[in-house]
Amino acid sequence: MQFGHDEKTLDLVAKVEAFMDAEVYPAEGILKQQIEENVANDRWTFPPIVMELRAKAKAQGLWNFFDPSENGAGLTNLQYAPIAEITGRSIQMAPAVFNCAAPDTGNMEVLSMFGTDEQKKRWLEPLLAGDIRSAFAMTEPQVASSDATNIELSIVRDGDDYVINGRKWWITGAMNPDCKIFIVMGKTDPDADRHRQQSMILVERDTPGLEIIRGMHVFGYHDRDHGGHAEMRFTDVRVPASNLIAGEGEGFAIAQARLGPGRIHHCMRSLGIAERAVEMMSRRALERVAFGKPIADQGVVRDWIAESRVKIEQLRLLTLKAAWLMDTAGNKAAHTEIQAIKIATPQTVEWILDKAIQVHGAGGLSQDFPLAEWFAGMRTLRFADGPDEVHKNALARAEIKKYK
Repeated sequence: MQFGHDEKTLDLVAKVEAFMDAEVYPAEGILKQQIEENVANDRWTFPPIVMELRAKAKAQGLWNFFDPSENGAGLTNLQYAPIAEITGRSIQMAPAVFNCAAPDTGNMEVLSMFGTDEQKKRWLEPLLAGDIRSAFAMTEPQVASSDATNIELSIVRDGDDYVINGRKWWITGAMNPDCKIFIVMGKTDPDADRHRQQSMILVERDTPGLEIIRGMHVFGYHDRDHGGHAEMRFTDVRVPASNLIAGEGEGFAIAQARLGPGRIHHCMRSLGIAERAVEMMSRRALERVAFGKPIADQGVVRDWIAESRVKIEQLRLLTLKAAWLMDTAGNKAAHTEIQAIKIATPQTVEWILDKAIQVHGAGGLSQDFPLAEWFAGMRTLRFADGPDEVHKNALARAEIKKYK
């Protein structure tokens, strides 16, 4: 068993860390100010500092790390893992700076795997170049979307077009006017086999009948740095039949192919959040004095820090194992490990953030530190790409099956 990264990865890690130190961390204060200005002026575009750093990163070739093809950095999942972790340390900015932010990454993977040549040229190429953004419209307000077969939005063939009707919400990135294309999941045949009813289709932002109703708040946060989360309505939205991805009835399979890598990317970035939270917790504990001594001398604080280190190391090893399995045996063979990290990571990092907030006292709840916002974001991951309970049920079912 090899526990070290190869030379290509180590070289890239050094370059990304240098860029983070020189450009990203110093700009976090500017980002915060620009986000507040966006909120005040009801703007949802990337803050200017993000666009500035995107240009610098792209010029240095620090771009599209997630993409294993010749269009990207050509990294395996195992090679990408430590890069994603580094970007997670500045989660509001770094993934977007390197063009590795959700939901664009997953959408680019869908287009790369299932798109036609025309779809790739029209939408994948500008996404890879960072010229536009995209969104993935799957979740709906009226159904339990954790079961994708419940999706009710209708996609009906009408001559050379499809007509779309329905509602979506929590559509990440959709508030950003630079989000030019939506991958929309709905039903083309409600009478087909349960997993063959769904299809995915491309819908341009300015298509008549597509309405952005509102931006959703996350524990009171606007998520303006990520383009928000929108509630949307589709009313007789008509698009060419050539906008269908793969074919009718392929939507469920495409969704599964998309969500697997997405889950591990979230976990990789979350490790970076956890590492930075422990760093902040340790520094704060050394600086603050209570009852005549630094709170770092308090046994309970030391216990939190020790437990945090153990939990991070456990998560990292499991995440790297999942990445290695995906590379060597395929995503299907890594299904158990992907589910395991999806269950463990948000809950564990949420626990670490809770303790970091506690060490920071009332300040930890405030806008003076990023901990509260990170905590809100981490709590959402217990829903994103499937809630905890769905993954636990599937994981247990597979485990029990071994003994039948």
